[in-house]
Formats: sequence, structure tokens, C-alpha cells
Amino acid sequence: MQLFHVQLCQPCLLGLERVSNHWVCRTFNWGVWGRQIMRHYGPEDLVGIVLTPKDTESDGLERKIGLFSVIIISLSAMIGSGLFVLPALAMLELGGGDIPLGGVWLAYLVAAVLVIPGAVSKSELSTAMPTSGGSYVYVQKTFGPLIGTVAGLGLWANFMLKSAFALIGFKAYLWVIEDLLGMDIDIEAAAILLLAIIVGINILGVKKIKKVQIPIVIFSAAYLFALCVYAIAYHDLDWSAVSSKDSFGSWEDVAATSAFVFVSYAGVTKIAAVGGEVKNPERNLPYGILLSLLFSCLLYVLVTMVMAAAVSPSEYMHGEHGASEDPIYIFAEAVGGETVGKIAAILAVVTMTSMALAGILASSRFPFAMSRDNLLPPFLESVHQRFGTPHWAIIGTGVAMGLAITFLPVHDVAELASGFKIMIFMLINGCVIVLRTSSDSHTWYDPQWKTPWPLYPAVQLFGIFGGGALLYLMGSKSLVGASAAIVLGLIIYNGYGRSRVDAQITPWETVRLMLTNSNEAERKRLFAAFYDADAEGDGQLDLDQFVSAFKALGYIEGGGPNIPDDAIVLSKTRNRRGDQLIGDVFGKGDTDKDGLISIEEFLDVAREIEPEG
Repeated sequence: MQLFHVQLCQPCLLGLERVSNHWVCRTFNWGVWGRQIMRHYGPEDLVGIVLTPKDTESDGLERKIGLFSVIIISLSAMIGSGLFVLPALAMLELGGGDIPLGGVWLAYLVAAVLVIPGAVSKSELSTAMPTSGGSYVYVQKTFGPLIGTVAGLGLWANFMLKSAFALIGFKAYLWVIEDLLGMDIDIEAAAILLLAIIVGINILGVKKIKKVQIPIVIFSAAYLFALCVYAIAYHDLDWSAVSSKDSFGSWEDVAATSAFVFVSYAGVTKIAAVGGEVKNPERNLPYGILLSLLFSCLLYVLVTMVMAAAVSPSEYMHGEHGASEDPIYIFAEAVGGETVGKIAAILAVVTMTSMALAGILASSRFPFAMSRDNLLPPFLESVHQRFGTPHWAIIGTGVAMGLAITFLPVHDVAELASGFKIMIFMLINGCVIVLRTSSDSHTWYDPQWKTPWPLYPAVQLFGIFGGGALLYLMGSKSLVGASAAIVLGLIIYNGYGRSRVDAQITPWETVRLMLTNSNEAERKRLFAAFYDADAEGDGQLDLDQFVSAFKALGYIEGGGPNIPDDAIVLSKTRNRRGDQLIGDVFGKGDTDKDGLISIEEFLDVAREIEPEG
């Protein structure tokens, strides 16, 4: 006959029940929470619960990026295809695919509004986790390594494909350079050559990238702004083409076009992927992200509005072949003549190359961060001794881009990946809600910049439901890229990462438990506080450790620099209204009078001094 050795819990015996192959004690919980299974947890069951904030670990990359550079890198990831390729395509989309309409600026404005929640949420997350990997890190730490792997690989593929598209997306402008050189240029060969140069610049480090991007972004933005000002000042613009009711189509067309141009703003949060290289991240990341979103929105709206007012939307079409992919040249040539148009075309090639440069910078940090978390092979987290960059992650990303340019229909694949990017924006908004809700059990989440209180959680919920609406409007094609990312992530995680990561309680698991069994979530905190304070590991706490444990739980606060811990006064708890000294509480809780508190005694005391609310 099999014997079961049962240790009955205190303070009362209310019967036994068999669960799986174990006997457990059933007892009443505190207050009116009712009967339920009570279990003891060991330290190994509580990995992931952190009650005492810890310093953020460095990822080994030097912090060299200031606020101005944050804005420039973020803008360089946006001022590319979003302005030089998409406007004419968006005009046609706004007209239902049949007639181009000039109210496309409204779609860019709506898309910016829908990006705001993601930008605000990522601004908050980036100050709590200012490390390389950006969105992957936030998702992985919130939802665990499985979803983190899916997000990390999906983001890497998304950024990589967008960067590859930037290198071949300027082909519509390439004829200008061909005319200047007097020779034909193979677009794929030119893209591979530029890719090799970009990979080399990335390996040399962020300082070299800044030296390249700053003049490109400033000159590009200034040139487009000057074109708009000149057109407004010296040309007779047809403002009805961009402001009349007929210029917008139906609200469904505006919404669908907003979903189409949403990816133009994806780069606004790309800088978070290199958060481990940003100086003063608690200031520079949120301000950089939000300022770059504001500036890019103003530039998109101004340029697309003046484009359609200066040149009839029908002029951006190529007869039966659909929308032109060189709309900036058409606009610039109409406003300033052939030379101005050619300068704009050259600028398009240079700017989109700069976009690819920023793309590799950001995308290479995903495999670097995933390798650091043991989800990818360790060589990918190697940092070059001389240049201080993750060179193998950069080279691997460059090789993948080269293969994509050579063998894949990059334009089509990049567009399919847009749906996954919207899903990540929704998930990022969810991260903030989950981490805020579970922060009592995961105190490492301590952002230095938070979503302003009147906006939280409304702005995050708006981002989640707004993103869902965009996915609905995109239709089934929005699921293609997401499905591919999920399948790839599951294969990599189950084939490599799963056996190499340690299981731990995630904030998402804590929130689920809080919603289904809040009492058990609090019990886990109690056990975690006890084990954290039990420095000797002997299962008992002295007075100092006892006080430390309840401070970590937030049940009590320090009495001040000149007040000893045992003199701290508890004035009001759930079960008592009168004042009591913590030293007296310790003495009463020490039922066997050995001067130490066991875990059972600790749980009993916690029941008595639990704060109200």
C-alpha cells in the first residue's frame, strides 16, 4: 500500500483533497475569498517575480546617440518610400483603385494619429528597458520567450525586407543617374553594391552612420519643404483638389488608404531597437520618438497636400499602367523645371539608400538581443572589439537582404509584412497595460517616462482597437505576413530556443492569475518576498529580514532615517484599525518564541497586516 506523508497547514484543518498525485490541504483564505486549494511554493516556482527593483544590465554597446541623432535616425527610417514612392499609389488607393484623388494628405494624418498610441507606449517601454532589441525585448519580457521569438524574428524579417525594398524601390528614379553617367544600370547589381557599402558603414559604428545620415536627412527635408513653399508662393494651386468633399472619396476609402500608408510611420519607433546605444535614454528616447513623429507627420501632410494642389492627381498616373513610382520627380519638375526635378530624383536615390542604412542598423539588433536571451546561436551577440558593434548580426542581416534582393519579389513580400507590423504595434500597447497591472510582482518595470495619467490606458486601448480596424480593412493579406512570422518563430523556438531558456513567471502570466485568482497571485508575492529576505536560506527570518520582506511587498514603509525598523508604526490594516509597532507584530507572529519567523508564521502575519484596498 502506498503511503502519503501529509503536512497539514495552519491555522486549521479543514480536510484533504487529492489533486493529480498529491494530497493538498483545503482551507479558508483571508477575508471572504472562500475555499480553494492552498499550496506552498519553493524558490524555483517563483523565478520571474521580482519585488525589489534591480539595475538594468548593460548589453555591452557604447551609448553614443544623443537626442538630435535619435530624431535623425528615426526620420531617416521614414523619409524614404513613404514620400518618394507611395503618394501616387495612395492617391489611386483613395479613389478606390480607379480614379486618383488629392485628399491623400488626410490618410497620412489619420495614420499618424493611429501611430501615436504605439509611439507613446514605446516611449514609456524604452525608458524601462533601454536596451538593444526594442520591441522584441518588450514583448519577450512581457509575454515570454515563445511570443518573443515570434515577434523578434518577424520584426527582423519585416525591417530587413523594408530595407531591401528601399534599395530597389528607387528604380523609378534611376534613369536620371543613367542619363548623367551615360550608361544603363542593373538595379539588382547596384542594390547589392550599395548593400555591401551599407553593411560596412554599420560595422564601423553609429558615429559613421550619423555622419552619413545627418546631412542626407536635413537636406532632403529642407529641399522638399522649400519646394512646397515655392509652389505655394509662385504657383496658382488648386486647393479644391485637396479640400473638397470629392477629393476624399468615402470614409471607407480614407480608412483603407490610412492602412496602406501606415507603414510610412513604422520607422518612428525603429530607434528603440538601438536603445542600448542611446545616451540618457530616459529623456532622449521618448522625446526623440515623439518629436520625429510630429515632424514626419507635418512633412508628409504638407508635401502630399501641395503635390496634389500643384499637379493634378491624374498627372501622377501612367495611363493604363497605374500610379507612378516617381511622384516627387513629377512634382518637382512641374514646380521648378527639369533641373529641379532631376535633383529631386537624385535625392530620392540617396534618401532611400539612407533609409536602408537605418534599416540594417535597427534590424540587426533583433538577432543580437535574441542571441543574448539564448533564443539564437551565441555568435550573434558578439561585439566587435574595435568598433563596438554586433558585427555578426549585421553581416547576417546583410546576407539575408542580399538573398532577398536576388531571389524574392521584395516589393510584394514587404507589403505583405505590413500587417505583421500593425500587429506588433497592437502588442506593444498591450505590453504597457500588462506591465503596469503586474508591476507589484515585477518591480523591474520602472519607466522613467510614463504615459500621462489622463491618457492611460485610453491611448493604449485606442491603439489596440485602431490597429485591429486597420487589419480588418487590409483584409486577408494582412494575415499572410503574420502567419509566416508565426510559423518561422515556432520552428526556431521549438528547434533551438526552448531547451536553452529557463522557465519563469512572466507579467502576462501574473495578470492572468490576478484576473482568475487574485488570492493566489498575492500568495506568490508573499512567498517570493520571504525567500528574497531569507539570505541564509534556512527558512526563517529575523526581525530585520521580516521588515525587509514586508517593505518589498509594499505592506509597510520605512519610518525615516532616525527611526529603527522595530519602531515603525502600522496605523491601519485590513483587519485592524489601531496603531501597532512592527516589533510587536513580529513578537506576536513568532508563535514558538524562538526569535525567528517561519514561512507559516509569515503567512499568518501577512493576513493580519495586509493593507486595505
